[in-house]
Amino acid sequence: MRSRFAPDRQLTARMGLTLFLLGLLYVVFVAVLIVLLKSWVLVVVIAAGLLAAQYWFSDRIALFAMHGRLVTPEEQPELHGVIDRLCAIADMPKPQVAVSSMDLPNAFATGRNADHAVVCVTTGLLRRLEPEELEGVLAHELSHVAHRDVAVITIASFLGVIAGLMVRFAFYSQLFGGGRDRRDDQNTAALLFAVMAVSALVYALSFLLIRALSRYRELAADRAAALLTGRPSALASALTKVTGDIARIPTQDLRTAQAFNAFFFTPALGPGSTVANLFSTHPTLERRLEQLGRISAELGRPAP
Repeated sequence: MRSRFAPDRQLTARMGLTLFLLGLLYVVFVAVLIVLLKSWVLVVVIAAGLLAAQYWFSDRIALFAMHGRLVTPEEQPELHGVIDRLCAIADMPKPQVAVSSMDLPNAFATGRNADHAVVCVTTGLLRRLEPEELEGVLAHELSHVAHRDVAVITIASFLGVIAGLMVRFAFYSQLFGGGRDRRDDQNTAALLFAVMAVSALVYALSFLLIRALSRYRELAADRAAALLTGRPSALASALTKVTGDIARIPTQDLRTAQAFNAFFFTPALGPGSTVANLFSTHPTLERRLEQLGRISAELGRPAP
């Protein structure tokens, strides 16, 4: 799919490299599991099933987890109107539109491709932003769909998901396993420990690769949105406002949303979190505002 969103060759190259490295890691991971579990049929069937489920149902899973529901133009005429206008300007298919009942001010895009994409905004975001700020945020999310990085992040995150599930499976099997003689217990414990160790290593590596890609894709989406709308100051205003408001959101709401940080407009992390600085899915607010300031200069507009 081609659109009028500014192309980003660095983003395309980074997505390709990330998928290549994760693909190699995935092959090695599956091979090690086959050796350890001595059942290639079981490993391949489980891995393929989980990948297919995440690819085909990622949008539904995200909406369910974030308490979102699809809305019609009659229910949300202003929201649909902004997305209709942006899709016309960008010359791209209109995604489905959803609203989450959470007060957390944020937005995300999900889906396997442009024809099966969903853009979801929270009621907290709709309540806090001015129309031009909301337009900037929605342009940012639509650029993720146009650049296909939503699908790439969905596929890339699969390896971390299955590695995490294997760690939990091995842990609970070791914790609650019983009814065998001592030798069987020792062999089973050694096997489960090996599975946990390999899975933990794979999870850590995939975690770091996805974070690196996610930080860059957010900068790419900011730039594409600012150039499409011609109002980088509005996007900068939305970023500043949303980032400040997230700091005042209850911790329970933040924990609910943190699993989907890689998809969000801004990270759902509390103030002063070391995770935000070391392993964030997003670049810092300062870096994002600095980039938008440069785009304002390029466009001959006052800096945000």
